[in-house]
Amino acid sequence: MSLKGKTAVITGSNSGIGLGVAHELARAGADVVINSFTDRDEDHALAREIAKEHGVTVRYIQADMSKPDQCRALIEQAGACDILVNNAGIQHVAPVDEFPIEKWDAIIAINMSSSFHTIAAALPMMRKAGWGRIVNIASGHGLRASPFKAAYVTAKHGVLGLTKTVGLETAKEPITCNAVCPGYVLTPLVEAQIPDTAKQYGISEDEAVEKVILAKQPSKEFVTVKQLAGTVLFLCSDAADQITGTSLAVDGGWTAA
Repeated sequence: MSLKGKTAVITGSNSGIGLGVAHELARAGADVVINSFTDRDEDHALAREIAKEHGVTVRYIQADMSKPDQCRALIEQAGACDILVNNAGIQHVAPVDEFPIEKWDAIIAINMSSSFHTIAAALPMMRKAGWGRIVNIASGHGLRASPFKAAYVTAKHGVLGLTKTVGLETAKEPITCNAVCPGYVLTPLVEAQIPDTAKQYGISEDEAVEKVILAKQPSKEFVTVKQLAGTVLFLCSDAADQITGTSLAVDGGWTAA
């Protein structure tokens, strides 16, 4: 499929899942805006590399997704937003009674509230263009809970509620809003955790992956960034015109149980 002539804005996209989505949408012909909270030479160089590889226009725009005004300014600075992928997120693990207030506030702001602000800013642009796709990167934790992840689980459940509401509000328009719920994804961050996990439990790295990291994932295989990016691309296609207000679990069967 071709997304030529469309502009995609992807939050939290200078690495990991967001970067994979940026490449996939650019490969399909979309002009892309990538984002993070930093403003380094390498961030802008990354945009140039994606542009050169796929022959599209790619810009890097710095914006801190914990700040509502910067969330909205990102969309305004993009100038157009036919496809919005809300991917920015952080994590912190602690028991509820020991959970730092500042960590709770930051996770709720970045993982949940930022999606509200970017969607609110993007919808007028999509309506003016007569077409739009909103894809919120949620999590299996938007469908299931785990201990010690109160803020993350709460935020991801909230994203699914927002997705349903926006899907209903735009149901009679050529605009869709959906969420993708990944299971455990093989990102550089996760890869780096494997040796430490194996050492902690006194087992091999293969055993650490199967018995600890992927304990909840029946397939015993990581979801790949490319698979998630392909799911986002599908939701941007004509085949997904009647898919809205819902979530797609890409989790190796985790949430089937």
